[in-house]
Amino acid sequence: MYDGYTALSVTSNRGVVRIAIDNPPMNGMSSEMHGELSTIFTRIREDREARVVVLTGAGDRAFSAGGDPKKLADGPTDYSAWINTMHEARNIVLSMLGCEIPVIGRINGHAIGVGATIALCCDVTVMVDRAKIGDTHVRIGLSAGDGGSLLWPHLVGMMTAKRYLLTGDLLTGNEAAEIGLVTECVAPGDLDMSVQAWIDRFTGLAPLALRMTKRSLNTVLRQQAEALMDAHLGLETLAYISSDYKEAGQAMKEERKPAFKGS
Repeated sequence: MYDGYTALSVTSNRGVVRIAIDNPPMNGMSSEMHGELSTIFTRIREDREARVVVLTGAGDRAFSAGGDPKKLADGPTDYSAWINTMHEARNIVLSMLGCEIPVIGRINGHAIGVGATIALCCDVTVMVDRAKIGDTHVRIGLSAGDGGSLLWPHLVGMMTAKRYLLTGDLLTGNEAAEIGLVTECVAPGDLDMSVQAWIDRFTGLAPLALRMTKRSLNTVLRQQAEALMDAHLGLETLAYISSDYKEAGQAMKEERKPAFKGS
């Protein structure tokens, strides 16, 4: 059922599908991994034996630290690849929201940028207290178009979403739990116990009832995603071709603070 995935580590046992974003130590988002994430949840939705999904990062440092820093430093070079990435980004969000099986986000480390988006698409999120989460697109001259602008207002309200998306500031696990961005925050040693408790709760409930309840809960958000993701990704693309994005990459190469000019 899950053969062919190489950038993601996928296993299935007794109705529990486990997915690891597998690019340690920081689980940065490679093009292969991004492509696999855009299809895996559609496949899971078709798995009639699946009862619950656990999504995590390999190792213990990061859930996913987001995009590849080398690609940022190189600046915009391959526009056809970028367009494909935008298609995949849309599919990741829509397929996660459309997957009727409960998804537990095991946030074992930092979840930054697209890593935060993927984490926040999960239904239940258990985050370790030492980890940080945030959408840092604005810090590198991009808009939060690949899901952040959609998900954060839904989870924490517009004012709080603006406070973090317009600054790119990061939150600790405790801070994220306090504002309702994640479900719960735990010490690293308690992470697996807490995740297992959620697995036990979901697998002990009626599968069809869970599927239909998740479908009901996500109806409005799925409709919003269908209506808004193209526009959000289009705005991110406008930022991608800007001089400010190029400046962010150049500043990273030169190990200095970027001097943005708004062009």
